[in-house]
Amino acid sequence: MRFFCRSHTLALGHFSVWLSLPQLITWGSVFYTFSLLMTPLEAELGMTRAQSSLAFSMALLAEGLMAYWVGRWIDAGRERMVMTLGSIWIGAGLLAHSFVNSVMGFYAAWIWLGLGLAATLYTPAFAVVTRRFPQDFRRAIITLTFLGGLASTVFIPLFAWWMDLWGWRVALWALAGLQLLVCAPLHAWLLQEAAGTQVNPAHRTHPEQIGHTEKPDIALPVREHLRHAPFWLLALFMVLTMSVTSALPAHMIALLQESGLSPAWVLGVPAAIGVIQVLGRLVLFMFERYWDVHAANRWIPTLIPAGVLVLLIGGLQPLAALVFVLLYGLGNGMNTIVKGTAMAQYVSRAHVGQLNGLLGLPIALARAAAPLTLGLLWSPQHGYALALWWLLIASLLGTVALWAAQRSALKPVR
Repeated sequence: MRFFCRSHTLALGHFSVWLSLPQLITWGSVFYTFSLLMTPLEAELGMTRAQSSLAFSMALLAEGLMAYWVGRWIDAGRERMVMTLGSIWIGAGLLAHSFVNSVMGFYAAWIWLGLGLAATLYTPAFAVVTRRFPQDFRRAIITLTFLGGLASTVFIPLFAWWMDLWGWRVALWALAGLQLLVCAPLHAWLLQEAAGTQVNPAHRTHPEQIGHTEKPDIALPVREHLRHAPFWLLALFMVLTMSVTSALPAHMIALLQESGLSPAWVLGVPAAIGVIQVLGRLVLFMFERYWDVHAANRWIPTLIPAGVLVLLIGGLQPLAALVFVLLYGLGNGMNTIVKGTAMAQYVSRAHVGQLNGLLGLPIALARAAAPLTLGLLWSPQHGYALALWWLLIASLLGTVALWAAQRSALKPVR
């Protein structure tokens, strides 16, 4: 790794921007391209919509099963190894996917990719910046998500174009090349600094963390946080909201096709979600110093259920679909920041990698079930109507759970 050595320390802004480039590529090349692969693979392998959705569910389950171990390794300072090998792992998985010729091979490829996602997406990246910038981790996380939020905008049209030019198999080679030639070297170069270090004990008490205890995090083992309500309420919030945001990408194109939008709009609207997400994060970045952080955390999650409600009331009409995408994009963009910082703000910053990792299995089960659930709730007679009601109820319950966690964590100590 001597080739990747650098001699100076990167500031928060530069570090977060460089770390966001692999996020853009990984979200785009794996998470958002699945919906484009569904149709040709269903035709080629003879799968139903539920069967193809199961592959994405398996990937999410595999990701969650690895989450705790990834969190432990990052808390121990091994982020360079974790994220570099994760990119190599995904690159190899995309290459293998290009040779898939059976349903079982399709499932195996996505299980492999899911394991790689656990080491490369937002959860490990958020743990890295929380460790490295303990006094301003929220701002670091917002900066980190700018490029990542453009993943759908860049990769949905790009991968669709590559598929038209070369077919889906060769298009996957190009995605694998980005992982092996860009993401892996960038992780190896960027994450070498401070490897093996721990969070400074003097910084372990978050200035906004006023809750059931005012003891410094260093005095509390991980298991102690599991005895208090905020952790479990945040777990419910994350399970429900992440199931909603995991279910929609795999079905977004099919959902918009039902709304009567033209083919160009069907591709353009989900691609625009990335721009809308970044717009929401930009607003948060510019004005967060003037807003009460806890008030922002309360109201940001309400945007997603509001968008689903508009879609239900509007009866999947094109105008309702456009309003839904606007609200969903803003909500999902800013909600990523809420989910990425809530554990550190309301439970513990010192153990954020392991605490989020403990949620890996329940979140994985919810995220794995979500795309399959939408596929099962879809019917030729009613389309996605029942699925939308399920998304509305889940997102509302998740919002209420966050409110309860916040109230419990911020109540005065007597």
